[in-house]
Amino acid sequence: MANIKSQKKRILTAEKARVRNRAVRSELKTYIKKVRAAVEAGDKDAAQLAAQAACRKLDKAASKGIIHKNQAAKRKSGVQMLVNGME
Repeated sequence: MANIKSQKKRILTAEKARVRNRAVRSELKTYIKKVRAAVEAGDKDAAQLAAQAACRKLDKAASKGIIHKNQAAKRKSGVQMLVNGME
């Protein structure tokens, strides 16, 4: 444990951020899983709605710095390709 007061505070705030970031990343995985499930079920409308929700969450995570903006773009592209591939 650190002796410096500011470093003790940084340790506490970093832990809070780590827990929050982990929760958001887990939520992103859940939204993408919902898209995959809708695609496998063959429900195009549900897949489209799930993709929109996933894209919104990915953009929000990128804007807050939880994931990199390029990773968000890559994941959005992959999700949209799944939905567009349904015919």
